[in-house]
Amino acid sequence: MNSTSRPDGFRDAFIKNFITVFLCVAINTINGSFLYIYFRSEVFKKDPRYVLYIHLVINDIIMLTSSVLLQVITYLAVGGINVAVCCTILVVMVTTNKNSPVNLACMAVERYIAVCWPLHHPQLCTVGRTYCLIGLIWGASFIDAFADIIIIFVTRPLSFFSVSMMCFADAIFSVRQHKDKTTVVQVVLVSMVFLTLVITYLKVLFAARKASGDDQVSARKARNTILLHGVQLLICMLSYASPILTMHLIRTFPTNFRNILFPCFLLTNVLPRLLSPLIYGVRDQKFSNQLRLLFSCRSSGPGEGERLKPTAGERVRPMKGKRETKTVGERGSSRKMNKQTGRP
Repeated sequence: MNSTSRPDGFRDAFIKNFITVFLCVAINTINGSFLYIYFRSEVFKKDPRYVLYIHLVINDIIMLTSSVLLQVITYLAVGGINVAVCCTILVVMVTTNKNSPVNLACMAVERYIAVCWPLHHPQLCTVGRTYCLIGLIWGASFIDAFADIIIIFVTRPLSFFSVSMMCFADAIFSVRQHKDKTTVVQVVLVSMVFLTLVITYLKVLFAARKASGDDQVSARKARNTILLHGVQLLICMLSYASPILTMHLIRTFPTNFRNILFPCFLLTNVLPRLLSPLIYGVRDQKFSNQLRLLFSCRSSGPGEGERLKPTAGERVRPMKGKRETKTVGERGSSRKMNKQTGRP
């Protein structure tokens, strides 16, 4: 993986990049439709639940685009990529990768508050606090990613940033301090998110058993949503297990390492980004209704500042102060009425 030669032939490289770019464009198009629906409706912007969801969608778009861009650049740059450019892309990828599980935990907590503390939910879960929470998520994830760059400054000479090599995280962040820091952060992060999901799921489960009527239905939906958060978290964790899985597969099949790296990349980095719109967007009634209207080219009504265009069967009234033009039939009927009444 640290070799500076082209990893595949032209045909294999073209097929792999075509599949990856096609999936990236398709997934980003689906996610982009949810972004369009979100930003054109004020209802979604006022709900913290949808604010957190759309942040997850934006985060997935950034992560998928940067990872696919890095793959394409790796195949195009025969002599390798400059370490400074590589570090910039890796910081974006590491930051967005850390954002996903933390955002899932925040979404689970928001559902827990909505079900177990419904009276306090409007005060605790406001849109302003949600934006502050998203800022904290990005800040904490960026500090963790930027710490890898600080370790390079401390352990390597400045000339290392001008070297060109294959852009892999294990190749750039290869010193012992990187591995120790990554292990500690991943264990703490996964443990906190996992415990948050388990606790909120159990709390909502007990609340669903005690509730009745509409409250029971709402609690059951929240419980299923948190359960889906856990499933998506496990799939997000595949990116952490990818290096270990890849290493064992390469040791088992050393002659097919080129065919092992690409499927692992698709399963752990590309396809999981498709889960967010499928789990939340299509499953949510508001988003699914707006999505059907969007793809069926229908409009739910005129927006602000828009005017309804009159149809062909509607009669346009004349403007005030202007004389109305009458047809021949209308003139004849008015003359008959004047003869009968004797009025001009």
